[in-house]
Amino acid sequence: MKAVLLDWATMGPDLDVTELRALLPDLEVYDDTDDDQVAGRIAGAEIVLGNKVLITESLFETAPEMRFIGLTATGTDNIDLNAAKKHGVAVANIRAYCSQSVAEHVFACLLNVSHNLGAYVEDVRAGEWQKAENFCMLTYPIRELSAMTLGIVGYGELGKRVADIAKTFGMNVIVAARPGSSDVPDGRVALAELLASADAISLHCPLNDNTRGLFGAAEFRAMKNSAVLINTARGGLVDSAALVSALSDGEIAAAAIDVLPKEPPTDGDPLLDYKGDNLIITPHIAWGTLTARQNAIDELTANIAAFLDGRERCRVV
Repeated sequence: MKAVLLDWATMGPDLDVTELRALLPDLEVYDDTDDDQVAGRIAGAEIVLGNKVLITESLFETAPEMRFIGLTATGTDNIDLNAAKKHGVAVANIRAYCSQSVAEHVFACLLNVSHNLGAYVEDVRAGEWQKAENFCMLTYPIRELSAMTLGIVGYGELGKRVADIAKTFGMNVIVAARPGSSDVPDGRVALAELLASADAISLHCPLNDNTRGLFGAAEFRAMKNSAVLINTARGGLVDSAALVSALSDGEIAAAAIDVLPKEPPTDGDPLLDYKGDNLIITPHIAWGTLTARQNAIDELTANIAAFLDGRERCRVV
């Protein structure tokens, strides 16, 4: 049985693939696969594995042997699912493998910002503590999380994990109603109320027609001037230019951004050019602890094993 893994480099080099190799001893592994290489590499393959490589309808038509696509991600937007169904190809994603990793990243950013760690570290490096008149310096405000309200937009596995951790800090947690819906169920608040009330907002919703550009100029104006925005979900949720303006003009206090609309951002992005110290920007690493990435491979292996046994596991098609 021919099997190929198309973009191993997205997972990192330090993972245990013993069980995966035992399941698919002839697995062909490629670090990266360009769009024009996909057809040649999946030709004759019954099992195709990958993370972000595009599998379009035309590829299904030229790879009739393909029976299963296994993703090392939760998102399925890079696979034409209608074409998969049409051609009888099973598709499985992985779920809940990086919840702790992402949640820890959210609070690493929030604690950094609320305690002004970067500014204090820079002052010490610049010799300011050595010249201080007192034993400590309180040059910048320090906010305790227990005095803050955290607003969560997107209340799936990730949003719920973030909420759980927030409560251990004593934070008040509010959750937005599903974007695009006029219904505000019990336990949720309208987005407008969340914008006005939250001291920090963490995004965990998918990117779709209801959420694309969800945070733009109007939303930033509606937020508290002291509020922090954290996006570890999808870059397209946030209007980058509007966020730069909001940060520059003091409409919000700070932002921590782990995702951009295009990755890698080869065409640039307004956030990459912003020089203010109230922005933390990281290269899509919130999910990437060793534990989370090993979870991903283990979940992928379990999905393949289930398929080979005739069982359905984490199937989207």
